[in-house]
Amino acid sequence: MALGILKTTHGEIQLPVFMPVGTKATVKAVPPKDLEELEVKIILGNTYHLFLRPGHELIKKMGGLHKFMSWNGPILTDSGGYQVFSLTKLRKITEEGVEFRSHIDGSKHFLTPELSIQIQDALDSDIKMVFDECPAHDSDRTYMKKSLELTTRWAKRSKDEWQRLGKNGLLFGIVQGGMEKDLRLESLKQILDIGFNGYALGGFSVGESKDIMYDVLSSTMDQMNIIKAPIYLMGVGEPEDILFAVNLGVQMFDCVVPTRNARNGGLYTFNGKISIKQARYFDDPEPVEDTCDCYTCRNFSRAYLRHLYLSGELLSYYLNTVHNLRFFMRFMQKMRISLKNSNFEQFSADFLNNYNKDIA
Repeated sequence: MALGILKTTHGEIQLPVFMPVGTKATVKAVPPKDLEELEVKIILGNTYHLFLRPGHELIKKMGGLHKFMSWNGPILTDSGGYQVFSLTKLRKITEEGVEFRSHIDGSKHFLTPELSIQIQDALDSDIKMVFDECPAHDSDRTYMKKSLELTTRWAKRSKDEWQRLGKNGLLFGIVQGGMEKDLRLESLKQILDIGFNGYALGGFSVGESKDIMYDVLSSTMDQMNIIKAPIYLMGVGEPEDILFAVNLGVQMFDCVVPTRNARNGGLYTFNGKISIKQARYFDDPEPVEDTCDCYTCRNFSRAYLRHLYLSGELLSYYLNTVHNLRFFMRFMQKMRISLKNSNFEQFSADFLNNYNKDIA
């Protein structure tokens, strides 16, 4: 059962939950007060980006990330590992950590499990992630095994540093292993042996097909449902993928799709995704979705949203993002209700029957 409650310093979170991504101490285009009105309960901040700019020391001096960005709800910070490892040509992995060059100015930095936790501690996030390696999904088996073993050693070092600093907030371990089912289970056992407040699945939705992702995720979750702790699927956020994962017992999700698609004119509805730039919406007087209670749908037509987008107006980013975030909050709320009422399978079937997976 994916239902649950996660208690943090800044409030309780009903699970399952979707976390909008606030990479640089902001969910793009939407101020914190509006996030509260949209019923967003937790956001994600990015350790790598905040480390490089403006720097964790400044954020600590300003009272921590919550005060810095004026957000009173819970914050989860990733470890920075994924961003570092995505800079393939700019980094070098060693046992001690990762040497990399900033994508901003080319300056050289060295990020270790200990420093990652120190940065997250300075940010004062409610949920911290261990430093891990996220290898490419098509890495060969030999490399994948070495990688997961390195992730385990880094996880232990991350936990040691978290304990040394006073166990501030919650600490989640990360299971790796690529698309190799047995390596996933090996990684899971090693991470469980260390022990964490929650457990994340990393290395999914990084280029593999959905069939493969679903197969490996199912196999891994078969061994995780006995865990009495939150389970977090990192970076996966399309509605159909969330439904599949929740059915397996996953409880936490994050993804850039609501905000990124909004900025590109892609809007989510319970009848499918639409592309607001299409000519069909030129004189359409209807809201994006007549059942949606967001500010955008209560006040503006599709014709107006299309006009804003094609005109390059900044208001387009705001209104589109408000709608998409509200869609995801409503989607998760309906899902939690269906789980509580023991009719999740019917909810899932009905949703997928109406939902078009391709932007029109």
